[in-house]
This record gives sequence, C-alpha cells and structure tokens, in this order.
Amino acid sequence: MPESNLQRALEAKKFVVTAECGPPKSADRRVIEEKAKLLKDWVDAANVTDNQTAVTRMSSLAACAILKSFGLDPVFQITCRDRNRIALQSDILGAYALGIRNVLCLTGDHQSFGNHPQAKGVFDLDSVHLIETVKKMRDEGRFLSGDELTGERPAMFIGAVENPFAPPYEFRALRLKKKVEAGAQFIQTQIVYNIQRFREFIARVGDLGLLDKVYIIAGVSPIKTPGAAKYMRDNVPGLDVPNEIVSRMEAAGKGIEDKQARAEAWRQEGIKICVELIQQLKEIQGVAGVHIMAIEWEEAVPEIVQKSGLKS
Repeated sequence: MPESNLQRALEAKKFVVTAECGPPKSADRRVIEEKAKLLKDWVDAANVTDNQTAVTRMSSLAACAILKSFGLDPVFQITCRDRNRIALQSDILGAYALGIRNVLCLTGDHQSFGNHPQAKGVFDLDSVHLIETVKKMRDEGRFLSGDELTGERPAMFIGAVENPFAPPYEFRALRLKKKVEAGAQFIQTQIVYNIQRFREFIARVGDLGLLDKVYIIAGVSPIKTPGAAKYMRDNVPGLDVPNEIVSRMEAAGKGIEDKQARAEAWRQEGIKICVELIQQLKEIQGVAGVHIMAIEWEEAVPEIVQKSGLKS
C-alpha cells in the first residue's frame, strides 16, 4: 500500500485534485496554518512551492511539515537552482523523515528573475537528473555517488512538471518522455487555458505510449481580473490565454459602477471559466486530475472543487 495519499488516489483511478500553497515571505507559520485549514477537506494533496520565481520565502520543507501536521498530504517541491547534489539528497532524506511522501522535481526559475539577481545559481543537477537521483535512492538504496544508504530508503512518489504551451510544441511530449524514463510517476502541467492545444499535447503523449506509464495532472487557475488575463496573454512566456477568455473577463464587469461589485463579478467569472475548463479536462482520456494554482487566493479552491463536482 503506497504511503502517499496522492499515489493511492491515482492508483485507485480517482480524478484527483491538488492545489498550490505558496509560503510567506516571513517566518509566520500561521500563514501556512490558515491555508491548510482552507485546503484540508478539498484536495488529495497540496504542493508547496520552493522560492517560486526565485523570490525568498519560507522553505518548502518547513511549510510541508506544517501542512502534514494538519493532516494534508504535502507535495514537496524542490528545485536545483539553490542546492548542489549533496543538499538535494539531504533534503530528500529529511523530507521523508518528516513524513512527506511526494516530491516534485524542478530545475527552478533563474535567479535573475527574483529578488536576489546577484545570487549564484547552483544548477548542479537539472530536473531529469534529480528525478533519477531520487529514484536511485528509493529503488537501489544508493546515493548518486554510489554509496549505500545505511538505513531506511526514502519511498517517495516522484513527480515532475511539463509545459504543453511552450514552443516548439512537438518537443514537449518528448521532454515528458525523458522525465518518465528517468522515473517520474506523475506530471503536473502548466496552467491550461487553451484546451485544443492541450488536447494535441495529450495526443502526442499518447502516441509515445506514455499515458499508461505516468499520471498527468492538468494545471488550472482562476483569473481575478481582466488585467490579469491580459497580462498572462501578453507578457508571460509559456502561457496560452485565448482572446475569448480575456473578452469574457472584460464583459463580466461591464456596466457595473461599484468597484467592489465589479471586482466580485470578475472573480465569479474567473471561477466559472476555471470550472468549465476542469469539466472539459475531465473528459480527456489520459488526464488523471487537476492541479489548482490559486496562489494567494486559496479560499477559491473549495468553491472551484464543489462547482466542478470533484468533491467525493
């Protein structure tokens, strides 16, 4: 029986729900505790980001331990940007010792995008090599050096990420294949707004014979304002936001003079679009669940899950 709740749910063919939990830019554990209370009864697992966009925050490992204490199944995101192979393997052992059973392996956003652009990036390994390393520790009981672990192995459920919307599009399925061959058992994707392009990606993954070898969890995210929709469409590389979605967000607040009422209309339309996308994703063969990225809007997650009919 797998120790990971997420793995158990996926193996049972449940359409899973995971959500993202962004740690604070402080040492205030109450921020994580409040997010844990919001998510606990609505998700199969909760990801904790690892200094996302290269901005300094509470460590993913510490925040995962707090989520675990509230009864959630944390997904420990770990990037190669800030650690060499010694530290990466050490953190995997520490995470397992704290009861964390899921790991999401990422290369990491370049430090030049964050609040310490002068920092030295490590990048001793990349995400594929990190996946291989965790698998080696788990299955062979050996460190990357070849030395044997002297005791319990970290029986981690290994995940990775993929972006179906970054050109060249035909390469993305091949990149996913490399991660699966390295040992990835589940994949969380970039936010899906363009369903047709995502279908094409899944078809390519299927052509490579991967749909029976890995669980694909599609990323979704509610939009709060038309400005956010436009910004993602025009300025965020690797995101594909169709004009139709921008137009829907703009139309939702049209004619509403009161600022608060207009903002609420936008929020409700953003949630409605997210729910519609989830309902379409549920119908795509090979999609095993959704990953809801509502960073700093975790209170929207229960409503999205409920309206999508995903609450078991």
